[in-house]
Amino acid sequence: MKILITTDLFTTNTNGVVTSVTNLCDELVAKGHDVKILTLSDTMKSRHEGNVYYIRSIPTRIYPDTRMPTSFRHKYLRELIEWHPDVIHSQCEFFTFFFASHISKATGAPIVHTYHTLYEQYAAYIIPSKRIGRFVVRVFSRRRLRNVDSIIAPTHKVEDALCSYGLHNDMSVIPSGISLEQHKLRLSPEERLSMRRSLGIADDKLVLINLGRLGIEKNLDEMLSMFAKAKKVYDQLVFLIVGDGPARDELEKRTDELGISDSVIFTGMVPPSRVQYYYQLGDVFVSASTSETQGLTYVEAAANGLPLLCREDPCLVDVIEDGKNGFEWTCEQEFMTEIGEIVRDPEWRAVAGRYSERIANAFDKENFGDAVEKIYYSVVSAHG
Repeated sequence: MKILITTDLFTTNTNGVVTSVTNLCDELVAKGHDVKILTLSDTMKSRHEGNVYYIRSIPTRIYPDTRMPTSFRHKYLRELIEWHPDVIHSQCEFFTFFFASHISKATGAPIVHTYHTLYEQYAAYIIPSKRIGRFVVRVFSRRRLRNVDSIIAPTHKVEDALCSYGLHNDMSVIPSGISLEQHKLRLSPEERLSMRRSLGIADDKLVLINLGRLGIEKNLDEMLSMFAKAKKVYDQLVFLIVGDGPARDELEKRTDELGISDSVIFTGMVPPSRVQYYYQLGDVFVSASTSETQGLTYVEAAANGLPLLCREDPCLVDVIEDGKNGFEWTCEQEFMTEIGEIVRDPEWRAVAGRYSERIANAFDKENFGDAVEKIYYSVVSAHG
């Protein structure tokens, strides 16, 4: 089968969308499909590398690190139309969605769309009013997706949101897969100790870790406030924050204001090929985010053998089993109670970490590829 994947995000960010697209492409190619990716270049020059077509683009001010094409007409679009894909899988609702629609109209190929992002959480970047932002997102999503042949929601949380927007397309819930092979690589005890020391982490510290994009929607300022309170009770705590983003400067200022800068470490971006080793520097994965649609970082943390302590959220339904591999909290009191249980019980942490690894097995990218492939065959068959 000829499969075209379109995505705004492929080179400009390392995030859940990029991870999902990369893993899906790998699995589809392994199954023998002919896969091409159409995305935006990170420069003003278009290029074609292997199976990936990059359309020249410029930065936008809509959201940090986003880009838009300089033209919606390009020789690469004609080339892909002549290639004549059997199915188009759109991964973003904005700029490359126009490419997907154009190629679909020219070839008759059905469109499958994965809705990765709940934009209500991000509307504040451009619309101050939450009520108006929510309305705009709902209208935009309904109009943009009403004619696609099938929608994939990474979680039931996303499915529920799309139904509330008034979308009645064929819809399936398919969790995005992760590369378990990568996350089964392990640091030796000596390597772990050495890496922690290189970051200034003393041997007797218990490390809370958060890994991901540093955006305001991730609620890391709240996480820092929680950490500051916990630090007063449990002096051995250290907070390791791995990643970068537009909120980093404000977060660093916040650590100073809270008087915890000596116990909070910002690593900045780390190589994707080594991200598993940074998870393993932690003892507990923590998060206060409610903006996640699929929570791939939660699954990755679990795959690396970490217990999880996260704000309650529907995307965690299949990731955290309360008391077995972690806890969900809804308020400061619950957080303090649960962090206390975790800190005081190293044996539980070890057992919970192994339980997390078993849970993560369900998110193997091979299962992801199988499920998406079935959707493709279904929509192609329906198109007849």
